[in-house]
Amino acid sequence: MKKILAFAGSNSSTSINQKLVTYIASELKDHKVSVLHLVNYDMPMYSEDEEKKGFPAMVMGLKQEISEVDALIISLSEHNGSWSAFFKNIVDWLSRLDRNFLAGKKILLTSTSPGKRGGMSALEHAKLILPRFGADIVESFSFPSFYENFSEETYTLTNETLELGLKQVLSTFAHQV
Repeated sequence: MKKILAFAGSNSSTSINQKLVTYIASELKDHKVSVLHLVNYDMPMYSEDEEKKGFPAMVMGLKQEISEVDALIISLSEHNGSWSAFFKNIVDWLSRLDRNFLAGKKILLTSTSPGKRGGMSALEHAKLILPRFGADIVESFSFPSFYENFSEETYTLTNETLELGLKQVLSTFAHQV
């Protein structure tokens, strides 16, 4: 049984990416999956001036949590064709603390949005950037039209095709972890 950490790259209290990653975590039965809410990690906006003051305890704590797991599930919100400034700030801090903070980590990237592209641009951006920090992107999954395809009342997927696609992605990810 492998240890997996799951979180959304969003600071919204009603994040649909947090809902998606929580759902995905509940579907991985053969591994120990912990779900984080990154919004609880209070970090100043990264700058050289801030770094000179020292690394915030929350950055070091998150780095430690990442180092203790075998894999990550990251669900990215998309802002203007990229990942959120909130998530970029976290990556900036972590990469300054340890350039290879994702070394040896198998990663499942997901994204959702209310629109039909499901945050695809954020996923593509992450696939290009995260390997620079040692990430091994095993799988990715874009979940389109969140409100049409996910029931927040029952916490289930309502689109059979998407459900089958996600199950296949999860199976591949679980086997490669």
